[in-house]
Amino acid sequence: MTEIKFCGLKTGRDVAAAVQAGARWTGYVIFPASPRHVTPALAGELAHLAQGTETVAVMVDPDDALLAQIRDAMRPDWIQLHGSEDPRRVVQARAYARQGIIKSVPVADASDLEAARAYDRVADMLLFDAKPPRGASRPGGWGETYDYGLLKNLNLSVPWLLSGGLDASNVAAAVAASGAKAVDVSSGIESSPGIKDAARIQAFADALAQPAPGLT
Repeated sequence: MTEIKFCGLKTGRDVAAAVQAGARWTGYVIFPASPRHVTPALAGELAHLAQGTETVAVMVDPDDALLAQIRDAMRPDWIQLHGSEDPRRVVQARAYARQGIIKSVPVADASDLEAARAYDRVADMLLFDAKPPRGASRPGGWGETYDYGLLKNLNLSVPWLLSGGLDASNVAAAVAASGAKAVDVSSGIESSPGIKDAARIQAFADALAQPAPGLT
């Protein structure tokens, strides 16, 4: 079964829907430029509600002060670094997470996959997301897609998640094209930016329980 990270959760209702839908990971964005931003204190409260899931604090180029604040408020299982953090910074940030670091790698074409090599065996997991639009104010959460088949023959030492433009209508086909064993979704389960929809959360999970279109 494909494992799911429901990301950008902002309310107790969001968390309950994600848990009900079978989330392995629940993600909380601490980045003010995002419509999914929550404070460290709220992230801690929501993570406490997410019983049975692994909690993920999603940040963009955080400094040590913010990492320490998140560690104390939330005690995250994972920290997801979604900015321009280099391998050395990944190693430093691991001290603030209970399980490890997820490093996001932006993808538009095959040449972008080379960047992942620098983080293999450095990060504990990788996340392949769509490159943001030119001039974007944040590095993710735009609902952009890319050729998921680029990931099909990845030879990595660490697990990875497929992200970028996924929703209930395309996730099964995207998993089939990429060979992903785990997926991350945020904008694809929203009724508007930052507003999660419980029905869309469940539909996303249900779509992964069905064969991809054209497959048997």
